[in-house]
Amino acid sequence: MLLEQITMPAYVQGLKRTRTIVIPFGSVEEHGRHLPLGTDTVHAFELAREASRRHPLFVAPPLWYGLCRSTSRHPGTVSISSTCLRLLAKEVVISFYGQGLRNFILLSGHAGGTHMSALADCSEELLSLLPESRLAVLTVLDLTAKACRDIVETPGDSHAGEVETSLMLFLRPDHVCGTSPEEYPSFPGPILVRDKKRYWPGGVWGDPSKASLEKGRTVLEREADALVELVRTLETFTEE
Repeated sequence: MLLEQITMPAYVQGLKRTRTIVIPFGSVEEHGRHLPLGTDTVHAFELAREASRRHPLFVAPPLWYGLCRSTSRHPGTVSISSTCLRLLAKEVVISFYGQGLRNFILLSGHAGGTHMSALADCSEELLSLLPESRLAVLTVLDLTAKACRDIVETPGDSHAGEVETSLMLFLRPDHVCGTSPEEYPSFPGPILVRDKKRYWPGGVWGDPSKASLEKGRTVLEREADALVELVRTLETFTEE
């Protein structure tokens, strides 16, 4: 059930079927020269929607902005702070809890380390605040690694490469503008740098040339199956 499409009575009826919601988190972030800035958000939202076709659950409207550290200097990237992201996630979950939901999956299409740490920190706090809540925090890459390792040809593929290009060829083919060269970042280890674009000029982490529409279809289907498996596990999870 997509929240933005249902009515108040439909929401009330939906609560009789499920107390679970997937909240898609994304970003407005560069994705090479060939993919749109909204790739992460499209991926997370469409994955949640596909899972909702297979198992009763609510899907929240996507939260478009994330914490983008490594790509902050690339054209088009818009980043928010860790504090802002934590507060946004916290208040949204608390509001959904007040509306009767109890199982929360924070699904991020953006897999940046600082971004995910903010969501994890927020969710730990929510576990203490909301006594009946169950929470899971993960990225789409977690599902891809679990379900698609046999079809992904690029080791370490993670950003605007084989997987994301394949998915966008399937989900939004009109938004894909050719391709970009294979590339991997070369940041200097633990040293922080101001000019991040210098160490990652093209903004690709992987090999887009190995992408295909059919591969994108398969990836989305397998990710959806893996997400449904997680939903079922969360709905029956107990620490006793």
